[in-house]
Amino acid sequence: MDFIRENYDWFRALHIIAVISWMAGMFYMPRLFVYHTKVQVGSEASEMFKEMERKLLRIIINPAMILTWIFGLSMAFSNDLWGDVWFQGKFFCVFLMSGFHGYLARWRRYFFNDNNLHTEKFYRMINEIPTILMIIIVFLVILKPF
Repeated sequence: MDFIRENYDWFRALHIIAVISWMAGMFYMPRLFVYHTKVQVGSEASEMFKEMERKLLRIIINPAMILTWIFGLSMAFSNDLWGDVWFQGKFFCVFLMSGFHGYLARWRRYFFNDNNLHTEKFYRMINEIPTILMIIIVFLVILKPF
């Protein structure tokens, strides 16, 4: 834990970079799904969306989420934040964000198997979930209202 405390600014910077990368992907994936619903199954465009979605998840979103958790938990343990109510709220929201991440991965598999179950409107609506969670998380971290 001394290593983390001594290098806290590095951990914080890397955590923020990972969060930004994770959120970029979380905002973009549902948007890809919106466009993917508009193309014919099996078409060249559909296959292109499948590849874009796969790469976004595997190359950007998954690693960014893992790094977000690693750096975030490292800082939480080194600063013993578990008793702070603002942190508990943040942790809960990050947990929900991770669950939403899991749903994005599931829906990507549906598209990959040409078995999408949802409409364009559904994906437009769920696109707001990471935005709302991110806003709550930022306010909790910056304002520490509790």
